[in-house]
Amino acid sequence: VQLQASGGGLVQGGGSLRLSCAASISVYRIGAMGWYRQAPGKQRELVATITSGGDTNYADSVKGRFTISRDNAKNTVYMQMDSLKAEDTAVYYCYADVIRYGLGYDYWGQGTEVTVSS
Repeated sequence: VQLQASGGGLVQGGGSLRLSCAASISVYRIGAMGWYRQAPGKQRELVATITSGGDTNYADSVKGRFTISRDNAKNTVYMQMDSLKAEDTAVYYCYADVIRYGLGYDYWGQGTEVTVSS
């Protein structure tokens, strides 16, 4: 299983970016998918998650600004990031909870860097 993230870049404060993460998987089912981020000198933190049924969860710091979605047919998760702030600057990592023989295993993408200039 491989996850390929894309969509990061440099944007001015108040701008928008859309991250994508596609999971290459042919046999197993994917449960939850989501995004974490890690800013320089800080621990990795949860940004948003989405279940296979579409239930979402967001960190308080991004509620109302970020929207997570997924396309189950394409095994892809997206995150629309609007009204970006300097404090959103981080490397963003996607993950997928892959269900194998009844157990969930987390797989991670390589990270995509988001830089918001103030």
